[in-house]
Amino acid sequence: MVVSGVTHFTNPGYYRGLVPSWLPARSALVVLSGLADVAVGALVAVPATRRAGARATAALITTYLPAHLEPLRHRHTEQQASDRPAGVAARVAVNLGYVGWAAAVARRATGRPRSG
Repeated sequence: MVVSGVTHFTNPGYYRGLVPSWLPARSALVVLSGLADVAVGALVAVPATRRAGARATAALITTYLPAHLEPLRHRHTEQQASDRPAGVAARVAVNLGYVGWAAAVARRATGRPRSG
């Protein structure tokens, strides 16, 4: 998640292209989502905050799902493969996998630092 967040700043044009056209302030949303990715990634990395961070990661990635479905509203003959129905399905499946991973991490995390 931290790497993903950092790439929001190193390649903002890519992420602006993922923001649905009906949302305002696309550039600001890219910055905010990048910061959110870094924050939840940092929380997951620390044992004491891992459970909360994993839950926040699952919630955050879930909020990104509409952006991955957005290309289905704008069907063009010259779409990139990732914007065609099969590509959208793959993107959604990958993101649901991330949500599943985060949920599994949250279940395994103790929420407290380990002693010893």
